[in-house]
Amino acid sequence: MPLIKKVRGFEPRIGKGCFLADNATIIGDTIIGDNCSIWFNTVIRGDVNSIRIGNKVNIQDGAVLHCLYEKSVITIGDNVSIGHNVIIHGAKICNNVLIGMGAIVLDNAVIGENSIIAAGAIVLAGTIVESGSIWGGIPAKFIKNIEPDQTKEMIKKIADNYLMYAGWFKSDDDI
Repeated sequence: MPLIKKVRGFEPRIGKGCFLADNATIIGDTIIGDNCSIWFNTVIRGDVNSIRIGNKVNIQDGAVLHCLYEKSVITIGDNVSIGHNVIIHGAKICNNVLIGMGAIVLDNAVIGENSIIAAGAIVLAGTIVESGSIWGGIPAKFIKNIEPDQTKEMIKKIADNYLMYAGWFKSDDDI
């Protein structure tokens, strides 16, 4: 059963149709939308500031979401895939985004709609990633623009697949 912990008077709220892996940890001022999946060993720490996650978001194995106390929050839009072992620290992720495996997105960065952050990239604090672009590297830099329909289709497919995968784990006892 996942660890869902109230901290500083804030209790996490989980939307309908969500899958929470048995060893996921969700803490404090965290709101998760509908049809999301929070995978194995993921930690969502809303202890020092708020974390808001939209609908149909998958946060894959080993990801860590955290903020700076009184300085940054996390906002994640709809239809977002956060890859394995990603760190999101106080950033804004807009709708229809893919954050590749092992990427790090730091405080007050904004990842625009229909964008992709390549695996292993480090998006520095305050970086603005334009909608419809791919960024990668250390530090992450603009690689190229891509057609919004192209990214939206790929990102939608991944999000849809994770909704299907989550269904494999659900039982009548799940949320």
